[in-house]
Amino acid sequence: MQFDLEQTDALLTTTRAVRKRLDFDRPVPREIINECLELAVQAPTASNSQTWRWMVVDDAEKRRQIAEIYRLAMQDRQSVSESWDDSKAADRISAQTARVLDSAGYLRENIHRVPVIVIPCVEGRPAPDAAPASLSAIYGSIMPAVWSFQLALRSRGLGSVFTSVLGFREREVAQLLGIPDNVLQVAMIPVAYTIGTDFKRASRPPVSEITHWNEW
Repeated sequence: MQFDLEQTDALLTTTRAVRKRLDFDRPVPREIINECLELAVQAPTASNSQTWRWMVVDDAEKRRQIAEIYRLAMQDRQSVSESWDDSKAADRISAQTARVLDSAGYLRENIHRVPVIVIPCVEGRPAPDAAPASLSAIYGSIMPAVWSFQLALRSRGLGSVFTSVLGFREREVAQLLGIPDNVLQVAMIPVAYTIGTDFKRASRPPVSEITHWNEW
């Protein structure tokens, strides 16, 4: 099989976390979501366990209730952040990070307008004293599929963003959506068509500065 490397590399390098450029007014057909999920579940899982599960929410009232929980979760996260004793943190925030924080605020205020919310889940929950290998197996069984899902969305003109803050209020979401106790929610992914498709590479440190060969 011969891949078009230019197209493949463009997909991999321009699939961004999209917040401000989500089109809240254009409906997203269920068949598009299902098509992307069919691709996502081709991703590998630990011991071929295939424990990924997907909660897709397109009901307007449930999206509104999730938005309310999300805003409370954002407050929870802010409380945790404020407990950190780091008076110089603001000085280290780059312009790019500042833009991310601004767009996160925009999403918080408009999350109820997103046409589809996808909550990737995995069957099984880590024990309180779980070893790193166990955690790797649990999250490694869903994260590759999540990224495949987001890439599939991007290739079809849709945008998404991986958000984890809803985890502060996981039980409330579970009660709202009837998610069983043994199912772990790992993210919330707002999904919508994008306003424009001209996404670019992000600024990243040179690989030579963050890669170690043979020893640290």
